[in-house]
Amino acid sequence: MSEPLTCDVVVVGAGMVGAACALYAARAGLDTVVLDRGPVAGGTTGAGEGNLLVSDKEPGPELDLALLSARLWAGLAEEGLGKAVEYQAKGGVVVAGTGEALAGLERLAAGQRAAGVEAVPVPPDRLPDLEPYLAPGLAGGVHYPQDAQVMPALAAAHLLRASNARLLTGREMTGVLRGSDGAVRGVRTDRGDVHAPAVVNASGTWGGEVAARAGVSLPVLPRRGFVLVTEPLPPRIRHKVYAADYVADVASDSAALQTSPVVEGTPAGPVLIGASRERVGFDRSLSLPALRALAAGATRLFPFLAGVRAMRTYAGFRPYLPDHLPAIGPDPRAPGLLHACGHEGAGIGLATGTGQLIAQVLTGRTPDLDLGPFRPDRFPKEAE
Repeated sequence: MSEPLTCDVVVVGAGMVGAACALYAARAGLDTVVLDRGPVAGGTTGAGEGNLLVSDKEPGPELDLALLSARLWAGLAEEGLGKAVEYQAKGGVVVAGTGEALAGLERLAAGQRAAGVEAVPVPPDRLPDLEPYLAPGLAGGVHYPQDAQVMPALAAAHLLRASNARLLTGREMTGVLRGSDGAVRGVRTDRGDVHAPAVVNASGTWGGEVAARAGVSLPVLPRRGFVLVTEPLPPRIRHKVYAADYVADVASDSAALQTSPVVEGTPAGPVLIGASRERVGFDRSLSLPALRALAAGATRLFPFLAGVRAMRTYAGFRPYLPDHLPAIGPDPRAPGLLHACGHEGAGIGLATGTGQLIAQVLTGRTPDLDLGPFRPDRFPKEAE
């Protein structure tokens, strides 16, 4: 067998978060290897809508990470990556069907504004100015100019390419190499060892499995979601548009099926319709109740969609942690092991900030955000 590879950091996972970790680690001067048992964007990333949202985050650590990430995404777009990854600074519109829902949305928006979010109230008579095809009779909404979108599989591929990291696909990590002092010394794979003083677990829904192979626990669970894709249409939906109850669904702990309409156009023409959430393990079987609920919710927001054909659907699994915050940063139980997973449905948007924070830790710099809320060892053993 050939000599083991040697590098400064091994990133386990070639999805969006792993790609961002590789990019910022490489920009910090670290020799980086990325490995994945499948292809680039073969997991949650390839099944995502590409949301870069601040609108659905309540004030707190995740919103702070979303704002950092939004600035970094905009910077990458300005550097010339924008067209390649289909970056669209389209903004978001959150709508409320009742006065009660609108009051809740306005309370959320007030807190978000205090945290640095642009959140512009929209009275019902001005909603058609933003979205001419919206259903009449809505109580009002809030416009979020900072919301944006990318094509996630393209974004992961282009960030990996820009990183110049060595990419090892089709190679499974089977264990973490540890020294006599317990510190990380690299990874064992099914095709040889890779030696490095740092390993980043960016394995998405498999983050718990990778953590276990490193000898630590991280209670990552899969939360299934479906997306409906329509036939190509002329541009009719200008923003990412969703109903106010989507925010409550994101924050919910329920294992049962929940759906709230999220609708947006794409540069290629098809309209993407989400969002459903349920905890069913890694069951990929088609759920007609979920798809019917998605279609019904979308046509309530945009009645013209009732006459549009759905061409296909796809499922993905969001990497879910019990407190809805990702695990980001060093693991004190295994010196040299860092985690960057558990972002649930926000990993595309939060990837850039996560990558920068990981690179700052790896190079001994002070992270842009307090990593305390994201500590990977914050869960009691019984949380698994």
